[in-house]
Amino acid sequence: MLTLYSFGPGANSLKPLLALYEKGLEFTPRFVDPTKFEHHEEWFKKINPRGQVPALDHDGHVITESTVICEYLEDAFPDAPRLRPTDPVQIAEMRVWTKWVDEYFCWCVSTIGWERGIGPMARALSDEEFEEKVKRIPIPEQQAKWRSARAGFPKEVLDEEMRKIRVSIDRLEKRLSESTWLAGEDYTLADICNFAIANGMEKGFDDIVNTTATPNLVAWIERINARPACIEMFAKSKSEFAARKPFAKSEEQAQA
Repeated sequence: MLTLYSFGPGANSLKPLLALYEKGLEFTPRFVDPTKFEHHEEWFKKINPRGQVPALDHDGHVITESTVICEYLEDAFPDAPRLRPTDPVQIAEMRVWTKWVDEYFCWCVSTIGWERGIGPMARALSDEEFEEKVKRIPIPEQQAKWRSARAGFPKEVLDEEMRKIRVSIDRLEKRLSESTWLAGEDYTLADICNFAIANGMEKGFDDIVNTTATPNLVAWIERINARPACIEMFAKSKSEFAARKPFAKSEEQAQA
């Protein structure tokens, strides 16, 4: 039996969620509500002591880390539709992209997302409420990130993260001008893992992701959104973005 604990179809939670739908595997989705800080509740920390989603429970064995879960599904269910190539060279190409999104692309987009989305949520809490929430976060670095979001990230940090986002967008656009999919001619985990971060950027970062500046990237995002598994995932999944748009710009940014 498979149970996936996640924030729904966005960011890192989207990776294994879409992989499960693409592979046609039966599973029980368990939505963990970040607006209620459920991932820091004791019941969830018994599942993942780090208090982070996604987490996959497969017959009592818990697998964490989004890309690791995706690879695990490939190994545990080899007869399901494949999302990983069989050729060693192509596997390496795929993993270059999944490693890059985890170590570079995800982090710069995440910081801007925290500034725009998590910051207002954190500032809406009283000092006492905020400290109570932070106290339950098991990872010191995450505690620091919440404090930074509440205070507002320094301008030089945001400027550097936007520079990295532009580097990321240029890399994706260049690759997709050469190939239909990131790791070659086949749709793989490389696409799923990068789509998890890139999807929605044509709305939240429309000045740099649009049909004029990045036609190949936008077409790739549209291709994945049009896949039956992706349509089904969004139709059936509860989302953390129910009350707010992903990568929503602040009023000041929208008017800039």
